[in-house]
Amino acid sequence: MTESTIPGTPGGAGGFLHRMAGPVSSAILFALVSAVSFTIAFFITGYVPEDTDTRMIGAMWAMISAIVVMQDTRSATISTAWLRILGSLIGAVFSAFYLLVFPFSIVGMGILIGVVVLVCELLHLPGHLRLAGLTAGIVMVISVVNPDIPPFVNAATRFFEVIIGSSVAIAAAWVWQYVLGKD
Repeated sequence: MTESTIPGTPGGAGGFLHRMAGPVSSAILFALVSAVSFTIAFFITGYVPEDTDTRMIGAMWAMISAIVVMQDTRSATISTAWLRILGSLIGAVFSAFYLLVFPFSIVGMGILIGVVVLVCELLHLPGHLRLAGLTAGIVMVISVVNPDIPPFVNAATRFFEVIIGSSVAIAAAWVWQYVLGKD
């Protein structure tokens, strides 16, 4: 028997299975985190006066948060979650105030995102600026999709969805560390 045909060596079937374990594990983790965060957000935000389309966008926002937060290690996932949450808080607050004063416009949304990025830079929070800008944008777009939602309810709901997605990612990272024996 040659080395490449011995199970457990790089060329054998065992080697192939060993190489596939990491990617398959990651795929399962991301699938679970995506489905769980979407489902939780969809049902919890059902208590907010939104239509089904807005709830779907909000649940997708929680799922995006979970996917963005997931990292290779538990500690990196927690660190990324804090970035996501703080950045989203900044974007949500600024967009709510904007929408109290001005109606949605593409130019206004662009200016608002620029202001949010500038604020993050001035506060020395460069790791938060992308998430702050994304959150400001999603709050602005949902204000058009469902104009009946008051700006602060819209912003608070989007922020809560970020917390849901981030929390699911952190919980999965904690559980997964015991399944795989990683950090």
